[in-house]
Amino acid sequence: MDTIHEHATRLTEKTVATRRDLHMHPETAFQEVRTAGVVDARLRELGLTPRTGVGGTGVVAVWDSGRPGPTVLARADMDALPVPDAKDVPYASQTPGNAHACGHDGHTAVLLSVAETVVGMGDALAGRVVFVFQPAEEVMPGGAEAMLNDGALDGLTIDHVTGLHLSSQYPTGTVALRAGPAMAATDTYDLIVRGRGGHAARPQETIDPIVAGAELVQALQTLVSRELDPIDRAVISVTRFEAGSAYNVIPQEAHLAGTLRTFEADTRERLRERIHEVAASVAATHRAEADVQWTSGFPAVVNDPAEADRLRAVAARVVGPERVLEMAPIMGGDDMAYWLQAAPGCYAFVGASGGEATAWPHHHPNFDVDEAALPIAVEVLASSVVDALGGPTG
Repeated sequence: MDTIHEHATRLTEKTVATRRDLHMHPETAFQEVRTAGVVDARLRELGLTPRTGVGGTGVVAVWDSGRPGPTVLARADMDALPVPDAKDVPYASQTPGNAHACGHDGHTAVLLSVAETVVGMGDALAGRVVFVFQPAEEVMPGGAEAMLNDGALDGLTIDHVTGLHLSSQYPTGTVALRAGPAMAATDTYDLIVRGRGGHAARPQETIDPIVAGAELVQALQTLVSRELDPIDRAVISVTRFEAGSAYNVIPQEAHLAGTLRTFEADTRERLRERIHEVAASVAATHRAEADVQWTSGFPAVVNDPAEADRLRAVAARVVGPERVLEMAPIMGGDDMAYWLQAAPGCYAFVGASGGEATAWPHHHPNFDVDEAALPIAVEVLASSVVDALGGPTG
């Protein structure tokens, strides 16, 4: 029987070809029809019977060894971003305005090769694996919640959850992870400051929403710096401020929008309440009114300590202990958080930067991954699954 390393190596050409095919045909959130078709066809070739259309365009397939053992959930996200692809490569996006600028094409290709590896090692394993190919990680409320609401895990009791993200932040050949909170909860808000418009030459007859909004921007910054324990971590950003249409008119309204990023549930709730309170009080100071429209996003990605230790040991066998890095918490979010609420698990980052061409940040039009990272990712993720099922990972 081939080892996991031998499986991953043998599948490299297929993994790369699948990734390039998906990269050329990017589909954004809940539009992953072709992508889901590719996934469905590959899984059926392996003898699995996938469920398609879960939560819109999600795919779920269960492999069962036929022997008693734990159930492991392995997840990959599939969606692209509505950004142009600026790379000059043979596999550049053929869909204008859309690109796989975050590596989800690689995640999908990797999990398909992991599924082939698991099926190929089936005689040595005990338990079952739930392969989850998820749409719409890049939007809120996201594809994970949609799939769960659509019964993705109905009839299943999950014991372990595992997944990974290719990252241009780390060099190829490394794996980064951390126990506990790893990625932030992500909420967004819209603030409408309502005043009374009028002529710019007679401000005394108006209630200026721009002045109130400007003070509100400043006041919101004090919530983290003055009201949060410095040991805790949070970010409140105002990312949009729109008001007015003429030089000589004070408008009726100002529109502010932004995001709250937190790790702790109590901090998240407290800051949400304080944003509402500060908006109302600052507006009232200027005789204006403030309406807060809140959108709760993904919860924080929290890695189980025991599962993080297990994945750290697995990764060390693949890349070497010195190349398993302690990841700093990330203020970005990921709806992998919902799958990690189903059972203890760990979400790791696999380095995919192999030089200047693959060092661009995620979501940039030039983003690309070093394809030498793909077989490493297959081996790490497959080893995590096989280890949980009691199989050989050496």
